[in-house]
Amino acid sequence: MSAPQAPAPSLAALRALAVDYLAHLQTERRLAGGTLVNYRRDLDDLLQRADALGTAPIDALHIRRWAAQLHAAGMSPRAIASRLSAWRSFFRWMRRHGHVAANPVQDVRAPKAARPLPKALSVDQAVALAAYAPQAPELANTTRRSTETIAARHARVHAIAELLYSSGLRVSELTGLDLRASPTALGWIDWDAAEATVTGKGNKRRSVPVGQPALQALRQWLEHRPALLRPGADPDAQTALFLGARGGRLTPQRVWLELRAHAKAAGLDARVHPHMLRHSFASHVLQSSGDLRAVQELLGHSSISTTQVYTRLDFQHLAKVYDAAHPRARKKP
Repeated sequence: MSAPQAPAPSLAALRALAVDYLAHLQTERRLAGGTLVNYRRDLDDLLQRADALGTAPIDALHIRRWAAQLHAAGMSPRAIASRLSAWRSFFRWMRRHGHVAANPVQDVRAPKAARPLPKALSVDQAVALAAYAPQAPELANTTRRSTETIAARHARVHAIAELLYSSGLRVSELTGLDLRASPTALGWIDWDAAEATVTGKGNKRRSVPVGQPALQALRQWLEHRPALLRPGADPDAQTALFLGARGGRLTPQRVWLELRAHAKAAGLDARVHPHMLRHSFASHVLQSSGDLRAVQELLGHSSISTTQVYTRLDFQHLAKVYDAAHPRARKKP
């Protein structure tokens, strides 16, 4: 004989349980203040909809209808997914404490969000950015604690731009590079093989080719690196390929800032960031080769579906070429 199911809580009981659940989130799960505000907002919405529903128990059909109403009202799929997640967690907590027999949100999913195309530079833009290497005078940086010169900074960001575009590295993979291979190294440059070995997502290691312009830019950077390595530097700084102004391993945040300034100095209007060069690398290799599997391997994607977004970007490029070149595609004046 099955155990009797818990009756659906009344609206008054549901309101009281929502208060208890928020207290649980605050005191036991110790969620941040902003997160609690979001949960409170989502639960208030649920209670208002339950109030309009009357005495009927909330079931999956109600949840699906409410999600559809949120979508029709203009809420983004991401925001709907967040709201459903809050409702799902609330019902899961109530079920665990015996207040409801089932979780009506369990199998309800938000509408799929349109996957935005990755932002990539054109071939001309990417080549111009990677090749841009201003000749800076050897002037000392005005920061007291820094031994970095303007020439060193320019040599570093030039090497970074070349390497990101040459090999399609993630910024974390780039900053994790060491001077040479070792048992503890996350990545390194094999100068003889013209390859970079990196450790990507999921702790997966891969090797990717490095072009000669990137290797040359790296050699120029290495001429400046010894001046930045301070006496008594920690082991991580001693092995890091890229050092910052204060002698430690260069951070991803610093790469973002310097690459953006570098792109502006090179005359690019786009707000360039490291991942844009990774997107550009993937898109341009795919345009030239058409080999999606090879691009997947070079990027270190575990699933081909992740790489397939670049076929859409490639098609967008081909569509622009078609519109510009085909006599029957030209728009009438």
